[in-house]
Amino acid sequence: MKTVKYILMIIVFLMSVNVLAQTSKTGTTAAQVLKMNVGPRAIGMGGAFTATADDITAMYWNPGGLANINSNEVIFNHNKLYLDIGYDFAAFAANLADIGTFGAFVSVLSMDEMKVRTIEQPEGTGELFDAGTLVIGLSYAKSLTSSFSIGFNVKYINESLYNMRATGFAVDIGTLYKIPVLNELRIASSISNFGTKMKLEGRDVLVITNSGAGGGNLINSNLELDAFELPLIFRFGIAADVVKSESSRLTAAVDAIHPNDHSESVNSGVEYSWNETFFLRAGYNSLFEHYSEKGLTLGAGINYRLADVIKLKFDYAYQDFGRLNEIHYFSIGIKF
Repeated sequence: MKTVKYILMIIVFLMSVNVLAQTSKTGTTAAQVLKMNVGPRAIGMGGAFTATADDITAMYWNPGGLANINSNEVIFNHNKLYLDIGYDFAAFAANLADIGTFGAFVSVLSMDEMKVRTIEQPEGTGELFDAGTLVIGLSYAKSLTSSFSIGFNVKYINESLYNMRATGFAVDIGTLYKIPVLNELRIASSISNFGTKMKLEGRDVLVITNSGAGGGNLINSNLELDAFELPLIFRFGIAADVVKSESSRLTAAVDAIHPNDHSESVNSGVEYSWNETFFLRAGYNSLFEHYSEKGLTLGAGINYRLADVIKLKFDYAYQDFGRLNEIHYFSIGIKF
């Protein structure tokens, strides 16, 4: 089993080397919804959640942490972002004992309809258009030993813009290693969105040209659009419960982030828990990132036991987006 563990860690390391070899290509990747953080708990901690991941939102941050779920969980997350952009995330995960943890999730990025404008009709043609993205994924995670777990996501991505569509597929892989020091030091890494390129296709690239003598022949042709890579992200995180007693817990976490389309950054955060019922969180997102509008994050949560086997989870987070509007995140979850 130790041999398998080391092989898997080597695989993740080699994949991370591939990520680190990427050059900066700011603004040149598709499906930006894949970079939108999930879950007020993690967001309240500044996005430093790779090694902390022990709930259903581990699907996004580090699928290896999904193995920490010892029951079934459901989460619903709706956010109104800046510039009238909406983001919804819903997921379900079930622990099947020795088999592992299985999950499924869907995320939707949407925005209000806008007027179709042309040079000839700058005030609008009377038509409306919108844009959006749909992501559907399946997850699996398993603890290979008492201290090491690994997890995977498989994702289908569909982007739309007016009468255009682009589709792609991606996989995520994550690992989590626990060391029995400092109330269990956790070291984790994950690679997200390793997959195909995406290219818009549809009738909006159809071009009709006149050809022949006098331009009497109509020829249909298509514009050739570029294919764009997915936003590949490598995360490495460390977390520990620096304070832990019967009623209180204080978790501190730090993540190093390397994307293939922007500069490196660091996320940091803390979570205080009282009786694993009431939670306070704070953090700082995207430290050292070039031209970042992100920064301070705050959050709170409550776990309310509805019955012996049912627990409701309410979480909230605030994030400062600089010159853009601040964002308030809300989610509701059920653990049973």
